[in-house]
Amino acid sequence: MFVKGEYIVYGASGVCQVEDITTMNMKGIPRDRLFYVLAPSSQKGGKIFTPVDNEKTHMRPVLTQEEASKLIDEIPEIEELWISNEKLREAQYKECMKSCDCKEWIKIIKTLYLRKRARSAQGKKITSTDEKYLRMAEEYLYSELEIPLGIPKARMEEYIGERVRKREEKG
Repeated sequence: MFVKGEYIVYGASGVCQVEDITTMNMKGIPRDRLFYVLAPSSQKGGKIFTPVDNEKTHMRPVLTQEEASKLIDEIPEIEELWISNEKLREAQYKECMKSCDCKEWIKIIKTLYLRKRARSAQGKKITSTDEKYLRMAEEYLYSELEIPLGIPKARMEEYIGERVRKREEKG
């Protein structure tokens, strides 16, 4: 069970802070059933009420500083996704986003950076679907890494790039 004030990753909502753990005074809900009151970091003023024992939506604590650093160091080894069928590609992106797994988000980011570069070389723009999932994956990843690393989300892409380059230079 999470505690009040803790940051967690909650399904497709991304990083949330546990604001409260309480019961609900609603018809049809047992009076002793506990609920988390979550504040999504991507939605100012937003609130999510979810049962503590919710098994449908994946919930986990945000990464620790050590886990976040290790994850960034592993980025060069994380494989991209290569799906040629447009419809299957979006379904794969959705699955990756719902997984609550940072490595899956990185797969999307790496894949879409490469697709963006390839399309640009052909004089084409990135598709709106690719753009949507790239922004979403970056938002989820950077929002999570911001907490343990203490680096603002706006600087995260630059920080990761510098760190990966330095590791590659060391060989």
